[in-house]
Amino acid sequence: MIPRYLVDIDLSSSPVKQAEIIVIGAGIAGLFTAIRAAETHKVLLITKKSLLESNTRYAQGGIAAVIADNDSPAYHRQDTLIAGAGLCDTGAVDVLVHEGPEGVRDLIHMGTQFDLENGQFALTKEGAHSKRRILHANGDATGHEIVRALSEKALQHSNIEVWDDHYVIDLITQAGECYGAWVQKPDGSKIYVQGKATILCSGGTGQLYRYTTNPVIATGDGVAIAYRAGAVIRDMEFIQFHPTALVYPGAPRFLISEAVRGEGAVLRNIRGERFMEHYHPQLELAPRDIVARAIVSEIEKTNSTFVFLDFTHESAEKVKTRFPTIYEFCLNYGLDLSSDWIPVAPAAHYMMGGVKTDLYGETNVKRLFACGEVSSTGVHGANRLASNSLSEAIVFGRRIVEKINQLEPLTRFPEVRFEKSDRELPIRPFIERRLKLQKIMLRYVGLTRTSQGLEKGYEELMKQVHIFDSCLTKKEEYEFANMLVCALLATKASLIREESRGGHYREDFPDKDDLLWRKHILFSHSDGILEEKMTDV
Repeated sequence: MIPRYLVDIDLSSSPVKQAEIIVIGAGIAGLFTAIRAAETHKVLLITKKSLLESNTRYAQGGIAAVIADNDSPAYHRQDTLIAGAGLCDTGAVDVLVHEGPEGVRDLIHMGTQFDLENGQFALTKEGAHSKRRILHANGDATGHEIVRALSEKALQHSNIEVWDDHYVIDLITQAGECYGAWVQKPDGSKIYVQGKATILCSGGTGQLYRYTTNPVIATGDGVAIAYRAGAVIRDMEFIQFHPTALVYPGAPRFLISEAVRGEGAVLRNIRGERFMEHYHPQLELAPRDIVARAIVSEIEKTNSTFVFLDFTHESAEKVKTRFPTIYEFCLNYGLDLSSDWIPVAPAAHYMMGGVKTDLYGETNVKRLFACGEVSSTGVHGANRLASNSLSEAIVFGRRIVEKINQLEPLTRFPEVRFEKSDRELPIRPFIERRLKLQKIMLRYVGLTRTSQGLEKGYEELMKQVHIFDSCLTKKEEYEFANMLVCALLATKASLIREESRGGHYREDFPDKDDLLWRKHILFSHSDGILEEKMTDV
């Protein structure tokens, strides 16, 4: 059903680029890891668009780390485990909460400028955090500031070579070991890039859904190519929908940061009534999955398409100073965050699952690592705690570099030849295929799910698998193939898990079942068939 490679490959006749370390992706995970690795290695950083285009760039809220005197790793650990709904790897969480502050210091050393108040870090609080531990930059433009600083550092580094507008089609493996990547250049030609370590930092799967806070590049490429390469994929049913994305005619589903609620904004239904007291004692600062489902419930009860986010009790000066990006964006559409109730609804935001790694970011495929949203380190469990994702990227990026420093150089050239002579050019436009897939995922594998809907969704997705026998030549074609792989994995995992937990909610199994389902669903590629197994936490 799903082939080992998307395109024909013959390494014996291919041009070869030698690179010590290959980093795929240019968000915080890719940039930070590349800079750290470049201290001791030559690094090739490959991005399918540009250094300034990634999920990180759009991260508003901030980065979570224990900085304040009244905070501690124990508090951060407890908050993370509660949000993760019983599926966190406690070892990974311990790594995150203890090593996060040092990672933040690394970011500062690399040029990131976090906001200060009276000479101290200006810390805020977000949903499900018990303490103020979120560092932010330029009010609500933390991701943009981090990417700015790291991009400048990477471009200036003599040991880092950047390939913009290059697309990694597949990983080259032999006998359970990764030897690099098969890459399409901007002119359409292909090249084999060989390195002693390959690090996937390619982001998540937001584009599986029609409504998402993610940029158009978030097509799940890393998960799909790792799956085809034999890496274990874990927890794909757990997809986080951000509760508050802007819903307004002509506007994209722009993220309204959780930090707005952290600073006191409240949710109201279209009747003007606050409603979170009916759903959770933490009100607007409950875990994201609970807030998102509460909003959907109110939307259904009031026969609406949105609820309101009300921040009008704060002064206009504070709103403009603390959230300048959100304020300006809303103002472009005639909405004033300081005086108007802002219409919002949930949108796909973050993938908790991904490529399974150990505590040093290594997968089950030797020399293949994963970092950032593409990875499943075990930190997030069934539901990511707000602002833990940027911390995870830097903490495990540092650890990956520790591990690759111990690797021996490659000593042999793999012999890979893959060819399917019966490939034909696809007829149906890929933009149409992509929209259909997004609608299927939104309808059947969204915030709430049922057995009947999931089975229907899986059946509809399976009608597209013939695309793997087609002659694929363009980036948008590879992206669709990767989206289809991820959609199949997410739908199948959602169908298997007959309970509700974190980002996965089954209307036909509305309760959490620790006795039967406190376990992970794993997928591995076997003769093209989706094969799953389960492991206990």
